Amino acid sequence: MEGDPTLQLRVFDLNCWAIRYLSKRRQERVQLIGDMLRREGFDLVLLQEVWSERDYSDLKVKLGGCYPFSHYFRSGVIGSGLCVFSRFPILDTLLYQYSLNGYPYMLQHGDWFCGKSVGLVVVKISGIIFNVYPLSPPASCQLHAEYCREKDAYLPHRLVQAWELAQFIRHTSKAADVVVLGGDLNMHPEDVGIRLLRGWTGLRDAFAEATRFEGCEDGCTLVPSNCFTVNSELLPFPLGIRIDYILYKAVSSFTVKCEELKTTTGTAPGMDIPFSDHEAVMATLHIRRQGQAAGDALGTAEPTLADVVTEARTEVGVGLRAARGQRYSAGRMAVLALLLLLLQAAAALGALAGLAAGQPFPKLSFSLLAFLALGVLLLATGLHLFHTMEVKMLQGTEEQMRMALRALQERP
Repeated sequence: MEGDPTLQLRVFDLNCWAIRYLSKRRQERVQLIGDMLRREGFDLVLLQEVWSERDYSDLKVKLGGCYPFSHYFRSGVIGSGLCVFSRFPILDTLLYQYSLNGYPYMLQHGDWFCGKSVGLVVVKISGIIFNVYPLSPPASCQLHAEYCREKDAYLPHRLVQAWELAQFIRHTSKAADVVVLGGDLNMHPEDVGIRLLRGWTGLRDAFAEATRFEGCEDGCTLVPSNCFTVNSELLPFPLGIRIDYILYKAVSSFTVKCEELKTTTGTAPGMDIPFSDHEAVMATLHIRRQGQAAGDALGTAEPTLADVVTEARTEVGVGLRAARGQRYSAGRMAVLALLLLLLQAAAALGALAGLAAGQPFPKLSFSLLAFLALGVLLLATGLHLFHTMEVKMLQGTEEQMRMALRALQERP
């Protein structure tokens, strides 16, 4: 690659679905992933849902010969599950955790505990500075798993994450020559979150731009033919869905072109299982220096981008109203529980002072009711505080979108 006027960069991205104790045949699949990566020799490898640090350590040992540089991002209660392997020196790293990560009481989804975040890895190849942004998917991780598209309570959170991701990329990529983003976004290509991300950052979709494509139909990465896929979740999409992406753009005096994009299509070579419940995405990017700086242009026409920001802001506003309602309900429940505790305390003090003829309730029932009221008070107070923070984050994002929209509309 050194000395070549056109730099070729091969990028591999995969949601590994390596959840300890839960993912089927996890250790076997991690070994298969390591064998394939060592055999193929990519330049950059972006892996998600590597929840066990032991799995990362095993991969690091196995891939040390061909990928001497690596980094594991740690965040949240159970980690981000995000790691990067590179053939070239990693100059710097940074992790940004989204301000909204789902609901702690939605234990079956696990999003709040995952520390959903975006990483930044700075790599220098042949004098070109690459800002690589790997995304940790939800546990779902990253962006929010779409548990129900028809009644999507997570949509406001997902849009906040998409907006924060776009802002993070715009404000950290100014010193870079080339930007590469890869990961499971848990959004369809036409969803407002994807349109907002691409329009606000100017990122280009490798699938849409590729000169050659080989893989699953329509570039789908969650397909019904995968033995680990829950087919009932794909009933509206008989061919599957595309939720794993490689996006890119040139920032300075370079041009970037996707010559080839591939996805895996089924089981690993010689095995009866695939690498993951997601298909891997592999892109070959060609980077060439041009005469003048490309700049940090937006990806879509500004009138269209204004419509996208307006649509996203409207959805965030819907989420803001819902969060305010939940905050009010939790606060009211806390007040009622506090009043019940005060009444019980007054009754108990009255009995001790001899003002009551006798104990109106059996002591056991009285004590159980007091513990129940205390538990409700603590739970409701916690929910009230959580939804208060949610309201503030949604308000902040809505205000940022309002200012961005005004700036777009004021441009000649």
